[in-house]
Amino acid sequence: MFPFLLSGALSILFCVAAEPIVSLPYGTFRGFDSGNSTRFLGVPFAQAGRFERPRTPGTLRGVQNATGFGPACPQQVLSSIPGGLADTAPVLTSEDCLTLDVYRPISTNARSKLPVFVWIYGGAFEIGSSRDNDMAPLVERSTLIGEPMIVVSINYRINAFGFLAGKEVDAAGVTNLGMRDQIFALEWVQQNVAAFGGDPARVVLGGVSAGSISVALLLLDNKKASNKLFRGAFMQSGSPLTSPSVVDGQADYDGLVAATGCSHARSTLGCLKQVPFESLMAAINETANVFSFSSLNIVWRPRVDGDVLVGDPLVSVAKGQFSKVPLLSGDSDDEGTMFTLPLLNITTSAEAMSYLHSNYLPTATASQMAQIERLYPDDPAQGSPFDTGTANQLSPQYKRLAAFQGDIMFIGPRRWFLEHASLTQNTWSWINKRFKTASELGSAHSSDGAIWFPSNSTTDFTAPDALINFINTLDPNVGSSRLFWPKWSTTGGRSLLTFSDPNVVNITAETFRTEAIGYLNQLLFAEASK
Repeated sequence: MFPFLLSGALSILFCVAAEPIVSLPYGTFRGFDSGNSTRFLGVPFAQAGRFERPRTPGTLRGVQNATGFGPACPQQVLSSIPGGLADTAPVLTSEDCLTLDVYRPISTNARSKLPVFVWIYGGAFEIGSSRDNDMAPLVERSTLIGEPMIVVSINYRINAFGFLAGKEVDAAGVTNLGMRDQIFALEWVQQNVAAFGGDPARVVLGGVSAGSISVALLLLDNKKASNKLFRGAFMQSGSPLTSPSVVDGQADYDGLVAATGCSHARSTLGCLKQVPFESLMAAINETANVFSFSSLNIVWRPRVDGDVLVGDPLVSVAKGQFSKVPLLSGDSDDEGTMFTLPLLNITTSAEAMSYLHSNYLPTATASQMAQIERLYPDDPAQGSPFDTGTANQLSPQYKRLAAFQGDIMFIGPRRWFLEHASLTQNTWSWINKRFKTASELGSAHSSDGAIWFPSNSTTDFTAPDALINFINTLDPNVGSSRLFWPKWSTTGGRSLLTFSDPNVVNITAETFRTEAIGYLNQLLFAEASK
């Protein structure tokens, strides 16, 4: 009697039983299904006091709802974010922010053993959170093409909370906390991702901008991480950069101490740990940021500490001291344009050269600066956005400064890394030349996110499918592939997968600005080797 009632009851029971729940050693988490993927959001992977190392989370009783993003780590207020370049909507923040998000195909269970892509967000080590990139479309695409995978997107501490430096910080052993958070998250993946259906032996690490720089630095030999934590890397607009010593950050530490009234404390670091959050955040917001006049010469960043970073990254690369895993690494053509917007009041050649000398090359000799002036001439047609003639001149020196900044901070470091890594492992590289006419920024920094990560409007799946192939097989050409992508090598043509408008993809050789970029790299390497 009333069989439809029984059927309805069974349906309700089935839905409850099918609710995605994962049990970990320290707690049980309830996710949710959406579309063709399941998400577990805001899962704590560590806990940490202010200016302390991450440690294992405490035991959580009962079933925890993992249905909403965790709070972002405290965000530095930037001087002026150009319109449309970032989501400026208010985001809940907290010092208790070490959470991660897991995206998996909807049918996944603990026996699936799917490959895992761990994602590190960007934001100049000043802003950003795990919610910045919706990874569900990539996961759903992987299922559609028969190469299912899991994505884990992590939070980590940024600005002074994650990258405070100075002798007091060094003595306390709390250097590079943001990178220590990243390593702790990778260790969490090794210990826990199997419960979500992932295979800890098949982890690929990826990131964009500061996240990509983090990936590059985690590839270097150090005392805290090894290639046992991942077997491949994807680096979007970020490579190993020359890094100062942690003690070189003393002036910034002292400034923070003074601004928070901690100058006379017996332990200035102890005082910083105790000052009200609002006071500390206000002091951090007064420091220079990526949209200040100092631009990419940022205050809060990874520094050599002999532990997480054992030596200058450029020197480590030259010595071959990095994990020998397959790599995908690329840039956008006009990496420097966005970061040149704070420099529009530089209008003469003399002012431009003075700025580059003081901000990026303070030890360069007069003859070396003369070479820089020759290699980056006062000719807008040779500046960035490249290949746009004399268009896009926001100021008389804009395109010249944009070319230099893009080369010294992005294109040059990538090329330096590939020239060495391609000798010992498989490497593939790309260049994004799309969106040239979208704005005066051209093919701007991180604009290739629209190429690599699918959305409802995606029509060209060349890049996301290559990435999914790589995560599954460590080769972007194995699996669903639309174009054969040759490896980048110094002897094999320095091949670049090149994205052009409109939806054109072809293979080109990396021969642009060879003399200029080579000179910059050698100049930086010589200084780092002292």
